[in-house]
Amino acid sequence: MIPVYVESGLMRQDTDKHVTYIFEDLVRSDLVIIDARKRFLEGLKGITDSEQKRKIIGRLYVEIFQEVASKNKDATFLGQGTIYSDVIESKGSKHASHIKSHHNVGGLPKEMNLKLLEPLRDFYKDEVREIGREAGLPEEIVMQQPWPGPGHAVNIMGEVTEKRLAQVMKADQIVVEEMKKAGLYQKVFECFAVMTGAYSTAVKGDNRVYAEVIAIRSYDSIDIMTAEWSKIPYDVLASISTRIVNVVPDVSRVVYDITSKPPATMRWE
Repeated sequence: MIPVYVESGLMRQDTDKHVTYIFEDLVRSDLVIIDARKRFLEGLKGITDSEQKRKIIGRLYVEIFQEVASKNKDATFLGQGTIYSDVIESKGSKHASHIKSHHNVGGLPKEMNLKLLEPLRDFYKDEVREIGREAGLPEEIVMQQPWPGPGHAVNIMGEVTEKRLAQVMKADQIVVEEMKKAGLYQKVFECFAVMTGAYSTAVKGDNRVYAEVIAIRSYDSIDIMTAEWSKIPYDVLASISTRIVNVVPDVSRVVYDITSKPPATMRWE
């Protein structure tokens, strides 16, 4: 097995350290880290459509994996953590409708040199976690919040720029820190920040500014197929909002998404 972590620049802060811990400390396997941040930003330049984003990201991941595999003549398979909800939303089953092309399903290029190996493809998220426990993985790994392959690219409505990526990453880190401080991070299924693409008027100092609105999304779920928005205490929301508008540049206000799934999907894009 050749474990490969692609640093796309779209992941959460310190993801590289977390992945290194899993593979080098727990699995005892040499991890290959590919810094592809510039490559992903260039690939996403000028792209505003969410479906295009997902397919571009899916193609880039596979291209990089195949480049690594080409250096090892025995490399035959590409192992993916695809689960059943990814397949359903990407119209990968007979009775499913197309909701969004997950990068690891509908976002894959048609021509691939590697054969797909997806041992979890037929399982829902709660079943995957049970399999993880049976495999002896630590609870901190089993119950970590999910994070999509496209990462912050689908937490940014519209074009992914270096500036907006830095904004959403900072806002998201604030959400994580405040939820952990309140003892809520492990209790919700997932929480994150969204650059909405909407703009509003605000007052910074004594000046009028017209800047982007950031949304906070947090929900409770078991299998990802359905979800309820998290009932976060007002004081925690207030702390998140205050920090974001004061720390993240060019942000006018913070709103909280109180939409369940269905009708909403987990992410805005």
